[in-house]
Amino acid sequence: MSDANGFVPLAAMVIVAHPDDAEFMVAGTVAKWAKAGSEITYVVVTKGDKGSEDPEMTPTRLTAIREAEQRDAGRVLGVRNFEFLGYPDAYLRHTLELRRDLTRVIRQYKPEVVFTFDPETRFISETYPNHPDHRTTGDATVDAVFPSARDRLTFPDLLTEGLEPHKVAEIWLGASERPNTWVDIAATLDVKVEALGAHPSQLGPEIVEFAGQMARWAAEGQPFEFAEAFRRIRLDAPPEVPPAQG
Repeated sequence: MSDANGFVPLAAMVIVAHPDDAEFMVAGTVAKWAKAGSEITYVVVTKGDKGSEDPEMTPTRLTAIREAEQRDAGRVLGVRNFEFLGYPDAYLRHTLELRRDLTRVIRQYKPEVVFTFDPETRFISETYPNHPDHRTTGDATVDAVFPSARDRLTFPDLLTEGLEPHKVAEIWLGASERPNTWVDIAATLDVKVEALGAHPSQLGPEIVEFAGQMARWAAEGQPFEFAEAFRRIRLDAPPEVPPAQG
């Protein structure tokens, strides 16, 4: 188990399915790391162009609205770079094209840590099935990190773009049923709430109370009140050797 509160990478990348996903999953940690000097990159895979109940809304208008909201939210947190891959919302599939696009941005920005969804999480709670785009994004991101971004002969067309292989040191999986790492976000909870509030097309004022409750739930059993929890996969660590039998 690790609370990871002394750790700040030089560069981190957050790969999510929709605008506002990052603010729910990792905004407190992002604000903390950005303030400490980490270069943060947001990668949003889909356009978020289905998330409206307004009968007058069109996918094209909603795409523009949600990209602007995501940029506003990221600026609140100190996010330096934004990439919008432009896949249609709600229809995402784990294709080689998607994995190549994710491999491209990983090689371009060279993050030490990549955040994404835990692809093994089918239900986030007893009342909320995990969105299929979340699971697909997590699954494709893990495969892009390992082995695609690392291996020179995978997607050789990226080499012609000048994108050399890159080894990500750690993957941090959000919305995981098996967290092993907790980040104390008491000092950045207000910034997380402000960033969530930058998504008015999706979220109302009740988000303030909800964000605090989520952070309390994540901190259960930890020596602090508010947290974000992750399943931390250390790719640069030596493999664990099982104990000898007998």
